Amino acid sequence: MKKYIFFLLVACSFKAVAFSQSDKYAAAMEQNLTKFDSAKTVEDFTRLANNFERIGDAEKTQWLPYYWAGIALSTSGWMPSVTDKDGNSAKINALCDKAESLTTNNADKSEILALRNMAATQQMLVDPATRWASYGKTAGEALEKGMQLNDANPRLYYLKGMSLFGTPAQFGGGKEKAKPVFEKAVELYKSEPQKKLYPHWGQKQAEDMVAQCQ
Repeated sequence: MKKYIFFLLVACSFKAVAFSQSDKYAAAMEQNLTKFDSAKTVEDFTRLANNFERIGDAEKTQWLPYYWAGIALSTSGWMPSVTDKDGNSAKINALCDKAESLTTNNADKSEILALRNMAATQQMLVDPATRWASYGKTAGEALEKGMQLNDANPRLYYLKGMSLFGTPAQFGGGKEKAKPVFEKAVELYKSEPQKKLYPHWGQKQAEDMVAQCQ
């Protein structure tokens, strides 16, 4: 009986530690996610990326910190002051590699591929005329693979719509081609279940783009 009580106490203590670590992880993630609302500069987003990466390195089993670190760098990558798009995208892809190594879930992997699409798109837009064949292809393949893994991911449709919107009509793009894709994205956003700490960005942007395509 004493041995049983001992093992029960040990099991409970391990469980308490696990809950404590889980709570600490969630609190750290939420604290940094709220900082996206106030982040304005490259320095702000770089700090956020570093914070998320530290969380990931400390946790060792969570893919989301690396994903959000990549999102922070991707957000700053659209800013004109980030002139080394290739270097920034290399960092994003390295974070994607870390995130992918920590999940076998197809829906998770589709989110990471959306991030890879944005990294490749930023590299392509440095010089679309000369980089379309390489980085444009990489960006498109990331979207296609992501949709194969999870065809209900609204962010993939939003990004595909943006690609079509920015492509001249004579090359298969334009508003008419982009509009139904944005509408599909909005439809999927509205039915998407909300999961704590998981990606949920893009709905307002997709709705705005539907209006622009009218």
